[in-house]
Amino acid sequence: MALQSKLFASALAVPRNLAYFSSSRIGHAVGTPKSVLGSFKYSTTTPPTPAGPAPPKPAPATEPAAGSLDAILPDVLGSDGATDWSRSYHGLSALPFAPEIAEVLLAPIDPMDVEMKPDGLAYLPEIKYRRILNKAFGPGGWGLAPRGETNVGPKIVSREYALVCLGRLVGVARGEQEYFDPSGIPTATEGCKSNALMRCSKDLGIASELWDPRFLREFKAKHCVEVYAEHMVTKKKKKLWRRKDQGKFGYPYQE
Repeated sequence: MALQSKLFASALAVPRNLAYFSSSRIGHAVGTPKSVLGSFKYSTTTPPTPAGPAPPKPAPATEPAAGSLDAILPDVLGSDGATDWSRSYHGLSALPFAPEIAEVLLAPIDPMDVEMKPDGLAYLPEIKYRRILNKAFGPGGWGLAPRGETNVGPKIVSREYALVCLGRLVGVARGEQEYFDPSGIPTATEGCKSNALMRCSKDLGIASELWDPRFLREFKAKHCVEVYAEHMVTKKKKKLWRRKDQGKFGYPYQE
C-alpha cells in the first residue's frame, strides 16, 4: 500500500509545461513542450478541389423568327416529309401576299362575266375563278387539297377541300353537288370540287361583290330581267330570271 501511494504522488508531480497526451495530438511523443505542439494543427476535413473551367451553359431554345410561317402555325408533315394538307394549317394568315398579287385578286369583276340562274342567283363560272388564280399566282402556284373522304349521300356529294397558294393554306370549304342517278356520281364529284374552289376563293376576295346585296340589286336591275315562262310538258307557268342579253328561254320552258 505504501509503495502504491508513492507512485501516485510522483505522477502528480509531473510539471504542467510538459506535453500531455490528447486525442487532438495523436502521433506526438509524450513529453513534447506544449508550445511546440501548439504550432501543429490537424484537420479532418477534405481540402477543396481547385476550381476548373465552368461547364458551358446549354444554349437557349431557338424560337422561330417573328413573322415567319412556323411562328404562326406549325407545319404538319406526312410520312414522306411533305406537308400533310389534310391536317396542316401551315401559313394561314402568316403574311399578306405581294401588292401585285392582291391587285389581281381584289380587282372588280366584269359584269359581263357574271351569269344568272333561273332562280335569281348570280354567280361567276368556276373557270373564271381558275383564270384569276392563274393570273395571280401562275399555273402551278396554287391547288386544291382534299381534307377528307368524299361523302356520297342519296342525292348529294360533298367533300372538304383546302385552297393552297404558294405553299400556304388560304382557306378551307366544303363543296357540294347534287346528282340524280348513280352513274352521275363521278361528274358530281368534279362539280363538288369546283364548288369548294368558289367558296375558298371568297377568303382571297375574288368576286366578293357576289355576296354584296347592294351590288346584286343593282346588277339585276341593270343586266337582268324576270319573265313568265311556261313549262311545255306540265303547262305550269312560273317566274324565271335571265340576263337581258341572253335571249329567251328554250325547251322545256317557253316565254
